[in-house]
Amino acid sequence: MTHFLVLLLALLIGVVAGLRAFTAPAAVAWAAALSWINLDGTWAQWLAHPVTVTVLTILAVVELVTDQLPRTPSRKTPVQFVARLITGAFAGAVIGTAWGYTFGGLGAGLVGAVLGTLGGYGARSRLVARNDGHDLPVALVEDAVAVLGGFAIAALTAIV
Repeated sequence: MTHFLVLLLALLIGVVAGLRAFTAPAAVAWAAALSWINLDGTWAQWLAHPVTVTVLTILAVVELVTDQLPRTPSRKTPVQFVARLITGAFAGAVIGTAWGYTFGGLGAGLVGAVLGTLGGYGARSRLVARNDGHDLPVALVEDAVAVLGGFAIAALTAIV
């Protein structure tokens, strides 16, 4: 895979982390577990372990549920924002590691997380306003975009 494509996939998985923080690490863990991405002999090989995949999947599902709750803080609060930056950078670094671009992937994932966090917030705010303030349908669409996007990016690591 070319350096450009690795960085593009890392950027995109960062965008997914900006939408839903734990979806990106869960997606790359599933990619490793399904041997879509080769992490053998790297610092990230532990992601392919069934326990890791299970824990990250549970965290991702819990996040999808808690996002629907009215008291969930904005993704732009410092703790939420930093969590998305960390998980985006991490997931990007994992994708980069498979092709020897760990730090480039980390940087691309970090940038993607910023774009996903701010862009996702802006898009969701506008869509909720257009939907007479009804947040749930918009949140569910955002969940679907994050999950399907994460799955698609994970699958692309195997075929690109």
